[in-house]
Amino acid sequence: MSTPTTSVDVAGLRKRLDDANPPRLVDVRTPAEFEAAHIPGSVNVPLDALRARRAELIRHLNGDDVLVCRSGQRAGQAERALAEAGLPGVRVLTGGLTAWQASGAPVNRGRQRWDLERQVRFVAGFLVLLGLLGSLLVPGLQWFSAAIGAGLVFAAVSGTCAMGMLLAKMPWNRTAAFDPQRAIARLAGSR
Repeated sequence: MSTPTTSVDVAGLRKRLDDANPPRLVDVRTPAEFEAAHIPGSVNVPLDALRARRAELIRHLNGDDVLVCRSGQRAGQAERALAEAGLPGVRVLTGGLTAWQASGAPVNRGRQRWDLERQVRFVAGFLVLLGLLGSLLVPGLQWFSAAIGAGLVFAAVSGTCAMGMLLAKMPWNRTAAFDPQRAIARLAGSR
């Protein structure tokens, strides 16, 4: 995974949010993660929606805007997707919402759910355990566990996670409130 071209740390962002013309915050986590906790005033545009609508989004974003996710990894992917579409320089919050919360900065909270990374760890661990225990009954099933492990290694090396992308589409990670057009309209109307 390459590092984002531009980033801002929590202290820098908090200072910038007090400016007369503060940056807009675009949270690229799933709607369920956003609903559970987010920085006040941020707009939720999940990474998959951002990728699908990046040509439309770049008309409403600029280099002052800041991308936010849980740790900075998905925001970095979003930054690269926007740069490929012709909008370089969008900033990424270093350490993401985790660093923001650790600093004691304000957070809006809603219905609590497991974040996507925790869901991936649970499902991967469960599948590995299932494969190993199942191999006691079905010889060779331990290779299923090896495949899951290989997928996790690939996810770490590539900075992408197929299991995470699939889990993000599950019903418990969706909220009825998310509407990509409304998010884009909110971004368009805030400048």
